[in-house]
Amino acid sequence: MGVGRFMFATVDALDPAGLASFWAEVLGTEIDTTMDEGRFVFLKGGEGMPVLCFQRVPGAAGEKNRIHFDVSVDDLEAATDRVLALGGSWPDETEHQLEDFAWRTLADPEGNVFDAATG
Repeated sequence: MGVGRFMFATVDALDPAGLASFWAEVLGTEIDTTMDEGRFVFLKGGEGMPVLCFQRVPGAAGEKNRIHFDVSVDDLEAATDRVLALGGSWPDETEHQLEDFAWRTLADPEGNVFDAATG
């Protein structure tokens, strides 16, 4: 028996509403709840989607995330174009390949890296 049950994953953010809007578009979901005058913004969870919380913090992200999201996509080029249009970036502009698995390391508007992957 575990100690507890998973509730949600929290992402530190300078602009929780802005970052939540970015991730809602990337993941095809929507903002569900806002608490404490916008200090906490939650995305709607559901089928294949855990609840994500964006929490306002005073400082920017460090050099490297210790945890990151992996997002499954059908088309890396189209996914990259959409992330860029939403205000994200593709810092190293490198596509990685491991057997049938291909991915690009992208970043959200606050510099948090994540992988868009096929395979």
